[in-house]
Amino acid sequence: MKRIVLIAVILFCAIYTNAQRKTIESDIDKKVDALLAKMTIDEKIGQMTQVTLDVVLQTANGAATQPTQIDADKIKEALQKYHVGSILNVSGAAYTREHWYKIISDIQSAAAQTRLKIPVLYGIDAMHGQNYVQGSTLFPQEIGMAATFNPELAKREGAITAYETRASYIPWDFSPVLDLGRNPLWPRIYETFGEDPYLAKTMGASVVRGYQGNDPGSKYNVASCMKHYLGYSFPLDGKDRTPAWIPDRYMREYFLPSFRAAVNAGAMSVMVNSSEINGVPVHSSHYLLTDVLRGELGFKGVIVTDWMDIKYLHDRHHIAATQKDAVLIAINAGIDMSMVPLDYTFYDLLKQLVKEGKVPVSRIDESVRRILKMKYMVDIFERPVGNPDDYPKFGSSEFAAVSLKSAVESITLLKNNNNVLPLKKDIKVFVTGPAANSMRAINGGWSYTWQGDVTNQFTTDKKTILKAIEQKIGKDNVSYEPGSSYEAPEDIDAAVKAAKKSDVIVLCLGENSYAENPGNIDNLDLPSAQMDLANALAATGKPIILVMTEGRPRIITPIEGKSAATIMAYLPGNEGGNALADILFGDANPSGRLPYTYPRDANALVNYYHKNIENGNSDDKHGYNPLYEFGDGLSYTTFAYSNLKISQPTLKEGETLTVTVDVKNTGDREGKESVLLYSREEYASITPDTKRLRAFDKIDLKPGETQTVTFKLTSKDLAFINDVSKSVTEAGEFKVMVGGLTQSFNFVTSVVPSRTGKL
Repeated sequence: MKRIVLIAVILFCAIYTNAQRKTIESDIDKKVDALLAKMTIDEKIGQMTQVTLDVVLQTANGAATQPTQIDADKIKEALQKYHVGSILNVSGAAYTREHWYKIISDIQSAAAQTRLKIPVLYGIDAMHGQNYVQGSTLFPQEIGMAATFNPELAKREGAITAYETRASYIPWDFSPVLDLGRNPLWPRIYETFGEDPYLAKTMGASVVRGYQGNDPGSKYNVASCMKHYLGYSFPLDGKDRTPAWIPDRYMREYFLPSFRAAVNAGAMSVMVNSSEINGVPVHSSHYLLTDVLRGELGFKGVIVTDWMDIKYLHDRHHIAATQKDAVLIAINAGIDMSMVPLDYTFYDLLKQLVKEGKVPVSRIDESVRRILKMKYMVDIFERPVGNPDDYPKFGSSEFAAVSLKSAVESITLLKNNNNVLPLKKDIKVFVTGPAANSMRAINGGWSYTWQGDVTNQFTTDKKTILKAIEQKIGKDNVSYEPGSSYEAPEDIDAAVKAAKKSDVIVLCLGENSYAENPGNIDNLDLPSAQMDLANALAATGKPIILVMTEGRPRIITPIEGKSAATIMAYLPGNEGGNALADILFGDANPSGRLPYTYPRDANALVNYYHKNIENGNSDDKHGYNPLYEFGDGLSYTTFAYSNLKISQPTLKEGETLTVTVDVKNTGDREGKESVLLYSREEYASITPDTKRLRAFDKIDLKPGETQTVTFKLTSKDLAFINDVSKSVTEAGEFKVMVGGLTQSFNFVTSVVPSRTGKL
């Protein structure tokens, strides 16, 4: 009875909240229409214009003065002459909350002096926490959050990020990244939720809900921004902002689901792919921006460009003969707001196009209506700045504890020969490697600056891996030598000498911080200096605990076999050192799982859901053979799977298949286990993937405890995109696979798939 009452209360609250939201939106629509009717064409075009903060700052000798200050004449020009609707970014490095208050207050005060007093919509890239505010809570990068396989934790991270973004008086976060991390060369892999569409869409939608909550206008929530729509993460050459070749069917099967889920979760804005697909820059694609995003996905929010990307239609892509043509193409494709961001050329050119009749005023009104609605939805008309006293939890120990939990659940134990881990606390430990004593190494890009290159000076109160180990077992039990930088050796002989005096070596290798284009590489192999250090240490005979902190899976095959244990730490954030020390010495039990396939060789880059033909022919030794597979991850306890059952041998259209499996903790300590359910169709009109993740659940079991995990599947969960770009579930035999167990069922349907669609 209590359960029935609880369900009824939840349903009532959901219905009431939805009705309340519709009423609020209806009221906002009326306000938008009234305001739009008062606006001149100049004021409307200004709302579609976004500039970077440097444009309105005081400067000396061509650079912003420090500390940065709003230039009264420049902000007046921006808001009264050009009617700018949005400003973004940080100039230099992260500001204090107090400085952000001054910056935002000065901007909004200037906005209040304009004719219609429309506030400025400020946006920021808060990618793993509010990374442009000093003292904020920094979490693992998205790839690490994916490794947790914990959507509720991702939602909580999103909520804390929103809180601390609003605490810096900013209502718009250019996050989450919903690109699919399929190409290991791509320098933004660490910003994604990994290679699997289901994992990416589940975690991405959770973060959107965390950012926006039930009310994005709350003083603790922000508007989210999906990025980078669409196909940005799969460039043919692996380099950032370079062309991709992706068939429409393939795009819909793998790259679109995460954006569809985020739209359904209520995401309020989207940022566009800076590059091109099949020769068509996405900023110019009416098909992708209007037909698919708005028409098919039902997206009603704001479409914003990425940095200078309308200009690049002329300068880089060469599809527009002039900058004016570039603006015409982008606006007609469906762009609402141009991240110009260094001048007012977009404003001038769009104004000319409207005057010439090439862009109708009705098209301008569509975009401005969306922008104004977003401003009302985040409540900056009523609260353009916010109250500094409303955020007592900013940078709190409560939030740090969530960051620590996230880091612990993300860190992935890939190998543990002879149970060398966890380590005892009374041994001598030698810590070495370029990532061992660097906060920059465990945060990555988008940390205090774009490239994360000054992180160490902002995190003196945080613990590197070395410092966390020293705190854990005592400084007298720990020795350290760098051994190498990321690219060059640094007295390897000294490292070897110190290693010989220790009981175990903690070797911290990987990548230094980077973001976007500066992270492009030509070789996925780990640099030779780090390889040389590993080989020299292996020659000592001491057990090596290999810890990788990296933004993408660099090739470590030549040295990985020489480690006693291998840990993937990703970029675990400011609590990453503490989290790793907890795991190394058994105060925490690892539960992370790889969210991508870890390649064995630099030219063998195959995802886990490859086609059967990619396993290789019988005489081919070069098929699917990764170093570690998607979903790999060990624990300090053991789990046994049994009794995989399905509710029926045949599934029909409209029915639900219930899948249950028993999971038992067969070890001697409590542990978390991510239970992953895969499916495979044996035969289909499109070559089926070897397997696909369809559901997962993370559970916590005490020693000896058994839990029955239940999953629900419908025909839509088993669908694929056919050769005419339609989602279908074809009749035939399917297998479900959980924890090494398999069950089969048949799907039957009388539905004949449509043979029309986009080719």
